[in-house]
Amino acid sequence: MVLKQFDVWAPRASSVTLRLRELGGGAGCRADGGDESGDISTRSGGGRAGTGQETGGATGESMALTSVGMTARGDGWYTAPELHGFIDADYGYVLNGNEGTELPDPRSRRQPAGVHGLSRTFDPARFEWSDASWKGRQLAGGEIYELHIGTFTPEGTLDAAIGKLDHLVSIGVDFVELLPVNAFNGTHNWGYDGVLWFAVHELYGGPEGYQRFVDACHAKGLAVIQDVVYNHLGPSGNYLPLFGPYINDAKANTWGASINLDGPGSAEVRRYIIDNALMWLNDYHVDGLRLDAVHALHDDSHPHLLAQLSSEVDALSSFLGRPLTLIAESDLNDPVIFTPRGSDGYGLSGQWSDDFHHAVHVALTGEATGYYADFAPISALAKVLTEGFFHNGTWSSFRDKTHGKPIDTEHTSSWRLVVANQNHDQIGNRATGDRLSASLTDGQLAIAAVLTLLGPFTPMLFMGEEWAASTPWQFFTSHPEPELGEATAKGRIAEFARMGWDESAVPDPQDPQTFENSKLDWSEAESGRHGALLRLYRSLAELRRSTPEFTDPRFGETSVRFDDAARWFELRRGAVSILFNFADTPIDSPIIDGAVGEILLATQDVLADAAPTGSVRSTPVTLTSLPAHSATVYRRA
Repeated sequence: MVLKQFDVWAPRASSVTLRLRELGGGAGCRADGGDESGDISTRSGGGRAGTGQETGGATGESMALTSVGMTARGDGWYTAPELHGFIDADYGYVLNGNEGTELPDPRSRRQPAGVHGLSRTFDPARFEWSDASWKGRQLAGGEIYELHIGTFTPEGTLDAAIGKLDHLVSIGVDFVELLPVNAFNGTHNWGYDGVLWFAVHELYGGPEGYQRFVDACHAKGLAVIQDVVYNHLGPSGNYLPLFGPYINDAKANTWGASINLDGPGSAEVRRYIIDNALMWLNDYHVDGLRLDAVHALHDDSHPHLLAQLSSEVDALSSFLGRPLTLIAESDLNDPVIFTPRGSDGYGLSGQWSDDFHHAVHVALTGEATGYYADFAPISALAKVLTEGFFHNGTWSSFRDKTHGKPIDTEHTSSWRLVVANQNHDQIGNRATGDRLSASLTDGQLAIAAVLTLLGPFTPMLFMGEEWAASTPWQFFTSHPEPELGEATAKGRIAEFARMGWDESAVPDPQDPQTFENSKLDWSEAESGRHGALLRLYRSLAELRRSTPEFTDPRFGETSVRFDDAARWFELRRGAVSILFNFADTPIDSPIIDGAVGEILLATQDVLADAAPTGSVRSTPVTLTSLPAHSATVYRRA
């Protein structure tokens, strides 16, 4: 179905009036036709939805809004009269004749006055792209870097982030993954409280700033993944239920009522979601989407929403001539996510694997409370590296039930699992938002980096990890409603209690300083321990690109040996071995099978800036011991 500029789906409304103010000083618009009465009138006022509070126009001139009656088509859609050409305007909808309560467009592309204000038109075709030669990037063999626009730079904008792209290239990044940028109420938060999924948050730079960012990434050879949230809507500024059955109150998830994916009217809700996904990939040239918490999508229909989405994205990829990636966040440990649709799967590219994070975290920190409890022995890390999931039909003590399904490792590529030793969830959902750098030695941080970047999966880094950033990444909100901010804080404290964390140390999410504390300090990146870790990440990036074993997608080419009591671990990737010493004392050589062929990297040497010239020692050597908290990468003789 081809939509005209101001068409809106509003099956719950008995009437819809378009309220329109053209930009550039004009107060009216030319229209042919109209509703049954042909009513086109002009009145002063309009602005903030639900309150009638006036908001200024782009030119500061007349506040006049034109009223245009819309015609019901009989399928829940309302259409405006034929308006000549593309109209640049601020606009909203009045439902059921409720004057003074202009609601933003559910498919709004811009919200310059916030999510309660009028929408503003945006024509994505006006941008002059310079990426005609960009052919995309497949996920296989790639490295992802996750960042939050608001805290990645001091300015917190898309344009400011462009200035840091060379840094990302220097550490081997292939994909830049942005936390959600859709419109939400307030000035700053993580992005998961969005209520207008088609609009880019204005303070980040709006839709034009987003286009500039993607274009700049492609110029640097970087693909872009956008984090999108289709499992719930934020608590403030959500007017969608006034238009139609976007919510299914009969089904609930962590955030309340679920999105309506299989009830009456769900066909248009599914279309809303899929059109949003295609918008990012087409209008904004984005290369992939990270789908937030798909386990919270309640869908009993066939095909499942994810299968329908992957089918349409594959079709778009064929048309555009470049690969498009879909990565799910799922805690179900179910390979149905990336199983091909022809084999009754959903056909996505891959999924996040928290089991890797948990196994690495426990091996390095010893923390074994809450959901970490089952990952205490190093054998958990061994299982994750060779089987993909730790819980693959095993008992989960945190869930108090069996969990997960096994991966067919013979026919599945290991790159389909996206792994991290730190990410926004695993840092920000800790009581104080503390990074691993706050409690681990440089040697332990190096072990985490080696496991992530040289392991069998698709590695993902979280902003600042590469230099052991000293700044925390905490949970921050800016809800204008005090009661909502208070309720959010109380809910998080309850979660921390279940993990056994100190509730008294939790920073106030509503305190602006919590947001400021979470911004990266780029001045520290090249000095002291930060510079040493950054040097290691750059060395690992070079090694990963020069050694085929580290991008080999075959599970069968990965094997392990370990001694839980002695705290050593060997990961073999084909003919290359990585020896890890998790202990805080050196380990002698009997764990090594004969002479080492060539040492490719020793973390203690890189951290000390004592690595030999070149990335490989050309003469065969034999290891005599493994230093405490270290990893040695070598090609076996």
